[in-house]
Amino acid sequence: MTQVSCEKVSPQGVLMAGTAVEDRVKMSNQYYKDYLDEFNINMVLDDYTFLVGSDSHLTTDPGRMDEMFAIGLEGGDLLYTHLGDIADTKVEYYITLDSLVKQAKHKFVEKLYGINSKGYYYPIGDEEDAEDYEWTYDQIDFPFYPVVGNHDITHNGWALWSNIFHSSFYEFPVLVLTEEGELVIDRFIFLDTASGTLGRTQVDLIEDGVLDGSEGYTYRHTFVFGHTNIFRPSSLEFASTFSREETFFLLNQFEQWHASIVFCGHVHKWDERVYNNVTFLTLDSMSERNSPNPGDYLVRVHVKKDGTLQWERVHMNYVAKK
Repeated sequence: MTQVSCEKVSPQGVLMAGTAVEDRVKMSNQYYKDYLDEFNINMVLDDYTFLVGSDSHLTTDPGRMDEMFAIGLEGGDLLYTHLGDIADTKVEYYITLDSLVKQAKHKFVEKLYGINSKGYYYPIGDEEDAEDYEWTYDQIDFPFYPVVGNHDITHNGWALWSNIFHSSFYEFPVLVLTEEGELVIDRFIFLDTASGTLGRTQVDLIEDGVLDGSEGYTYRHTFVFGHTNIFRPSSLEFASTFSREETFFLLNQFEQWHASIVFCGHVHKWDERVYNNVTFLTLDSMSERNSPNPGDYLVRVHVKKDGTLQWERVHMNYVAKK
């Protein structure tokens, strides 16, 4: 029997989320508008990479999530993203997840920041100006950006997920100084597709240009992240649950955004394809229960200063303790 992403919770929990997409998007958009600074990435002066994982379904064993953070820190990735179903919906699992994220931030700060004589943090490599910084630990944002998945919202799980990550619908720019000295933007867009539908509010906000960024800049790459898959990896896997109209809307919107790569999860099955000059990558589950053996469960994207892109699958070695 082919393993699918929704066999560990009740059918009612999968199909009827505790908080509807309309409410989640309204809450998320308000938080996004109120706390824009939390979604900012500093300007990049050279090449950079980012890491993508999906469907970790964390329960009592945080090993694979811990490994993802370790791989990202060791690899020097600018940011880490997650495509949803980060944990199964129990309070104790989210307590473990919250502790894991805080621990990962501690390691991130310890490696990349120093402390000046006044007790403030400064980026390692900028020692000449170290005394000018007045950053506190809380002002340093850990660059982990997830979307919400259907398992994250079942049985009223939205309250648990949003308490840690706050917004399921947001965008942020990465400013890049090209070899020609031009300042351009690579855009990262995160959609709430956990209910298998965008909903009217999200469609309206997209059409109103909420995620379109700032005027006056040249947009180079756009990367889009969502949970529910667009394409079916094979005839034995789930098709997308978007309505036909929403599917056409999304495919057209990706083309309008000139998306370079669209990332999806949900079906626990690898798939790659190009449609309308957009690359679509659907990732395997990185959960040690769904994927117990070591394997290539992550994706790392290399963004070159000259604008070229490369991506690779990244191996994970963690095996659950018996």
